[in-house]
Amino acid sequence: MLKPIQVVELFMTTPNHQNVKAGETIFAIGTVGELMYGVVEGTVELWVSDRVVETISAGDVFGEGALVQIPHLRASTAVAKTDCRLALVDEAHFKFLVQETPMFALEVIRSLSTRLRKLKAA
Repeated sequence: MLKPIQVVELFMTTPNHQNVKAGETIFAIGTVGELMYGVVEGTVELWVSDRVVETISAGDVFGEGALVQIPHLRASTAVAKTDCRLALVDEAHFKFLVQETPMFALEVIRSLSTRLRKLKAA
């Protein structure tokens, strides 16, 4: 299992990053997704039906459905809870991360599985 600091270090290899101010929408439910996001710094809230279903912090990912189901419509709205620095992970870089660090794939699957369980329990 990778520690959050190790995952953040992997995100630093991502060629594209985005700074987002607190309160800004990163993506909206129902929009087409083409990127997965890795949180380098800050926290992000995932919203469904006018309520927060999860808070994502440094070392975790969100929006991974965009890379495993094409075409993909976002199932939640992502909003920066705090100022954030995000790694923008496209399909090519995701494959690179998985190839170079197979445990990264397990972390993404674990994150997605945990998120789905939370949504089902809500």
